[in-house]
Amino acid sequence: MMVKTPAALFGLAAGLLAACPSSAAPARDPSGTWLTEDERARIRVEKCGPTQENLCGYVVWMKPQEGEDPSAKRDSKNPDPRKRNRPVLGHQLMMGLTLNDEGRYVGKIYNNEDGKSYDVTVWSEQPGTLNVRGCLIAFLCSTQIWTRTNSVLPGQLAGATGTPGGPTPDPEWASRPPVTPASAAPAQRREQPRPKP
Repeated sequence: MMVKTPAALFGLAAGLLAACPSSAAPARDPSGTWLTEDERARIRVEKCGPTQENLCGYVVWMKPQEGEDPSAKRDSKNPDPRKRNRPVLGHQLMMGLTLNDEGRYVGKIYNNEDGKSYDVTVWSEQPGTLNVRGCLIAFLCSTQIWTRTNSVLPGQLAGATGTPGGPTPDPEWASRPPVTPASAAPAQRREQPRPKP
């Protein structure tokens, strides 16, 4: 009996996938507040970016652990020294995910427990659930099912993102007011030389 090597198996799988016609599924909007599968946190997911086409996620509630105050916990393992003193409650963990051809959002998710970012795919097949698939490497992935929640618990951040009482976006994903002609700085006029009399 011949044993196929991993490379051969991946090649075979790629060939089968190429032979199957792909149909792009319409994307269901995953915006909302979601309770994680382990029920330790609530994540607010919403559109973000300059054209509101990306998807961002923020920690808006954490389950207290044995007398621990969630609001006092800091992002101490962040690789960016400037972020190590920021609160874990309210930080951004989904970084501007983009919509792919399959109607799913893909990009990076940050894990404050180890200070690392992982590949993530997010999609919703039913209004009340959100599928979150994280991958350490291409073939080492697991999927969690998050549940939509509309209630507000004590200690949950309920304010709008980027405002007092709400989560804090990373600077590159913070909402910016649109520039309108009225708010734009007027262009300086050059003085034309006057004709000599």
